[in-house]
This record gives sequence, C-alpha cells and structure tokens, in this order.
Amino acid sequence: MLETFTVADAVELAVVERSGFVESRHAGAAVVLSPDGDVVARYGNTDALILPRSSLKPLQAIACVTAGAALEGEQLALSTASHNGTDRHVEVVRDILTAGGLNEDDLDCPPSWPGDSATRDELVRDHGQPSRIRMNCSGKHSAMLRACVASGWPTEGYLDPAHPLQVHIREVVERLIGEKVAHTAVDGCGAPVHAMTLTGLARGIHRIGSASDRSPFALHRVAGTLVRAVRDNPWTVAGPGMPDTIAIEKLGVFAKMGAEGVMAMVAPDGTTAVLKTLDGSGRAATRVAAQLLAGAGGLTHADVDALAPALPLSVLGAGAPVGSIRATV
Repeated sequence: MLETFTVADAVELAVVERSGFVESRHAGAAVVLSPDGDVVARYGNTDALILPRSSLKPLQAIACVTAGAALEGEQLALSTASHNGTDRHVEVVRDILTAGGLNEDDLDCPPSWPGDSATRDELVRDHGQPSRIRMNCSGKHSAMLRACVASGWPTEGYLDPAHPLQVHIREVVERLIGEKVAHTAVDGCGAPVHAMTLTGLARGIHRIGSASDRSPFALHRVAGTLVRAVRDNPWTVAGPGMPDTIAIEKLGVFAKMGAEGVMAMVAPDGTTAVLKTLDGSGRAATRVAAQLLAGAGGLTHADVDALAPALPLSVLGAGAPVGSIRATV
C-alpha cells in the first residue's frame, strides 16, 4: 500500500501555546520555491507522496478550461473554491450550470449543509435541506460539467477516472507537476484526487501562480487568468472569515488549502510555499505558509505579523485569549 511520509520524515512546523505552556505540536513537511521555480528550502521529506485534496483544484480548474469550459471572473475563481455555501456562492454556481444547460441535479457531489453558520441557521429556520449546490466543491463540479458539455462528453459518470474529462485532467495535472501521477484515490466530494510528491505539487502551483495571462502559451494564459480572477474575487475561493479568503485579501497571495493539512500559497512575486501537516490539521497551515514565504523574501515579516490577528489562531480560556497557534519554521 502506498502511503505518505512518516513521523520520522517530518519536522515541527507549528506549536499550540496555552498560558505559556506548549500544549501541542504540528509536524509535517514543506517546500519553498523561488520566483524562478528553484527549491530554496525543504523541511522534512518533500519527495514523499501526498494527496493534495482541494489544493489540487487550481490544476483541475485549468484542465476544465482547456477542455472548453468558458469561465471567467467570479465563475472562474469559484471553480477553484472550497466555498462555505453562502447564497452568493450558490448564485454563481447556479449561473455556471445554467449557462451550460445544466442544473444542480447534474452535480454528483454529495448533498451538504453550507459551512457558513449564518447561512446554515437561516436554512434551518426555513426548513431547508442539505443540497449538492451548497457542497463546498460544487464550483469545481460545475466547471467539470461545463467542460463535458463543451467537449461533447457525457455528463453522466463524469467523476469516473476513465471518463474522458478525468483522463484529460490527469494529463494536464501531470504536465503541470512535472511527474507521473503515482496513485488515484477518491476525494471527499467523489472526484478523483491524484497522489504526487509535495515537490511536484509545489512545481504545479508555482507554474500557475507565476503565470501571465499574456503568455504566448495557452496553458499559461489560462493559469494567469485564473490567478487574476482569484485575486480579484477572494470571497469566491472560501468565504467570510475563512483563512484562504483572508490571506488573499490581506497579502495579495494566491492561496489554496486542502483537507488533511495541505496548503499551497504563492506570493505576488512568484515565491511559492507548499506544506502538509502530518496529523491532518490545517489550523496552522495558512500562518506557516505565510511565514515560509516571508523567510524566502516573498512577503515582508511585518505583513505576515499583521495577518495573524485576522486568522483563527487564538487559544481561548474562559472565552478570552490565553495563547496562540504559531509557526516555528
């Protein structure tokens, strides 16, 4: 059985401090690339395999566009999203579907309550039910369906790894990461998710995050347009109070968190940090990635320090802050 790196291959990335006592430690692996794409720092075993989870979405989104999904602006940005299901998110997803002659019944992601607590409470009061369009991956799924319509592929079974769409996505992923996919698993939303090295994911994210929408190469133009759409519409990729949205708004980065403690972040100058925490917790991931970018000169330490209060990093006692989660790299 294939597996990710072990405890022996990991290094400490962050600690949880309560009242002057280090209560917990987050170990993992991380890699940092320069604006030119050279590896400038490694922490732990970055050549071990990982499942990128939702950090793969930018690569999948690019593949959907190259397969014909005509998306731009908010719609394009939301195709990369792990959104929290607000009405505003749902409106954009519905527009993506409608433009392709589709509706939410065509989605094969599982029904879900919105992650946004205010939206969820309102739905409960209105006797609403979980729905596929509220699921945090519905933007990705709607983009996949639009690609199928554009290319004349069947929409039924679009999540099957053997479906023409998924074959195309895998090929684009391999081009971007510069290595062959080592294994294909089923993500939480039902879509294929591909195992790759942490360094491979960093290469792919760097190529996207440093691409220009004026590039002579079509794949790079799509990537540059995607990054601009995300930076112009940070609310789409997550939602109010969520770390990705906060980091994009405050630092101008391109950021995409994935489940099980995966995080990818690209500074405006192209410096890239990608990490995975071994315990699967993502609570420190945004802070660690920003710290790594600052250490490589992609961000200023002052900007990263200013970001921290906006993130959910406080450790509480009786409802008051008594400590914090802090990066140690």
